Amino acid sequence: MCFITVIGQPIIILNSAESAKELLEKKSSNYSDRPVMQFGGNLVGWKNTLVLLPYGDRFRRYRRLAHGIIGSHASIKQFSYIEEVETHKFLRRVLENPADLAKHVRHTAGAIIMRITHGYEAQEHNDPFVQLADKAMEQFSLAMTPGSHLVDVLPFLRYVPIWFPGAGFKRKAKEWAATLVELVDRPFNFVKRELAAGRAPVSFTSSLLEGQKVDAEDEFDIKWSAASLYAGTLKLSKGGADTTVSSIYSFFLAMTLHPEVMKKAQAEIDSVVGNDRLPTLEDRQHLPYLDALTKEVLRWNVVAPIG
Repeated sequence: MCFITVIGQPIIILNSAESAKELLEKKSSNYSDRPVMQFGGNLVGWKNTLVLLPYGDRFRRYRRLAHGIIGSHASIKQFSYIEEVETHKFLRRVLENPADLAKHVRHTAGAIIMRITHGYEAQEHNDPFVQLADKAMEQFSLAMTPGSHLVDVLPFLRYVPIWFPGAGFKRKAKEWAATLVELVDRPFNFVKRELAAGRAPVSFTSSLLEGQKVDAEDEFDIKWSAASLYAGTLKLSKGGADTTVSSIYSFFLAMTLHPEVMKKAQAEIDSVVGNDRLPTLEDRQHLPYLDALTKEVLRWNVVAPIG
């Protein structure tokens, strides 16, 4: 193990697996944490989402909130119908316009997670919430691109006044921060209005708000944990990737490259489900080949480094 400083940035290098396991796993409460991203995290504000939130009390509260609503098979089962309804819409869109497959995948992923998190049913075309989320996700991808902002290498630059020559990154951060706040607040306020009108469907946010006495800190945790869920699902453009959308892309790629596998999976569906209806999540236990196939897609094209 050695310690170096690069342009004011302290770096500890662990040169053995044993040292890494001892410090970062066995003593993770002392030595493990999220990286501090000055531009995307501190200046734009993504540090408040689960993906960049430092380990601590707020991180544990986010995890607890998520686990209480979607942390088990029993709890997530209440949202199964959403996946099925939106998937049927997806299939219809692909059938009508297969050339826009990537667009359909992104829209469906966003529609599903926004119904689960906020009970909001996205419009078929030009939905304002989906467009807002796409805009914010593109900005997130650009903000987190390594080497794109000098302030990530020289953290003291975050204190440069916004009017200072060369401080264009501060103005950009202010603009992108406004997009992020809108992304968090608009869906949350939508749920509050629906609850007040007595017509809010069951969702992650409504379940945490309905009939509860929440203070400002509780509201902060609820709306940012909800935003963390759908922000992690929607697309990250400009070379970025996310688990849901990229995995579905990989599935279509795999079926194109291996048509014999697709035929075998289709044969299993036909034998179990028949031709008079579409498969549901209840059929999963009776479709072992298809279940294994979807898991293999995750292994075949891993969408993020996992060590």
